[in-house]
Amino acid sequence: MFNKGNFTLLMIFLLIFIGFGDNFLPKPLNNASFHTRTTINNFIVGMFPTWEPKVKPHQRTEKAVEEIQTDGKRK
Repeated sequence: MFNKGNFTLLMIFLLIFIGFGDNFLPKPLNNASFHTRTTINNFIVGMFPTWEPKVKPHQRTEKAVEEIQTDGKRK
């Protein structure tokens, strides 16, 4: 039933449905395509949490500015 040709055709239809189905399909399928794409996007984005560096890159500069403002001179 699923030979290489049928599987390729199924994958092409699936990609068209997910990627562009909400533009040209009728109303019930239109919403299904949009929600499927949104769910896949949220899943992929959720796999990669926001990354924050361990070191604050501007910490040294901010400290130097504070020292200059409080002492009037740099150490």
